[in-house]
Amino acid sequence: MKKKLSIALGQLEISTDPAKNIEKVTAMADQAASGGADWVVFPEMTMGLPVPDRRPIDIITADSGAFVEGVMAVARQTGQIITVGGWEAGPDDRRAYNTVYTIAPDGRILAAYRKIHLFDALSVCESDVMTRGATLPPVIDLSGIRIGFAICYDLRFPELFRYLADQGVHLVIVPSAWYQGPMKEDHWLTLLRARAIENTIYVAGCNLVGSAFCGRSIVFDPFGVPLAGAGEEETLVISDIRPKRVAAVRDKLPCLKNRRRDLLPG
Repeated sequence: MKKKLSIALGQLEISTDPAKNIEKVTAMADQAASGGADWVVFPEMTMGLPVPDRRPIDIITADSGAFVEGVMAVARQTGQIITVGGWEAGPDDRRAYNTVYTIAPDGRILAAYRKIHLFDALSVCESDVMTRGATLPPVIDLSGIRIGFAICYDLRFPELFRYLADQGVHLVIVPSAWYQGPMKEDHWLTLLRARAIENTIYVAGCNLVGSAFCGRSIVFDPFGVPLAGAGEEETLVISDIRPKRVAAVRDKLPCLKNRRRDLLPG
């Protein structure tokens, strides 16, 4: 098993223009590579920020696949795995899938996860312009280190993280566009930490910044210890993921083994 994985979180402010956003991805991926990162993560929707007169489906039409091709080129150039939030055409001409792509160092798509919980809450209705994914998140095995995925609002659904824990993951990556607002930053940090503690796994949340989003990208270890974090500005943070730490915490705190499956589902 690989002893550790060095993961970087690229906290960005994005625009509606995929061409401008890929420039930021390129620059930050280069910085992450210089810092020794094996894997660099970017937020949900990095392909393009939707606005009322530029829906996700409009961004897809204007982009014509150039953004994902650009990320593939960056992965080949830097030799890293790259996870990035994008848009994918849906079953109708009004909505798109909110998809996180993970690209291998040779430019192949390793995994794609379509967000299954759409944020229809707090005066936002993502289902007006997005289509819900219909499959559970994939799990990638990287020399024995297992990585799963969630997107933003998925964080409020602990059963998804318990499912991933049962798939043997050491880390869940959570690309997000977590809004600012009353208690929102507290919810973001509390839920990331809770998902790590209750499943004894690493959880890495990579968030957008800007006028609408709270930033605070962060990595929590399986005991809930914050390892590396950001504030409210564009920045890059790097942390190591160590499977031995997961095993050590589970020796101390075997809550997954202590579940009452005879009485409770899951």
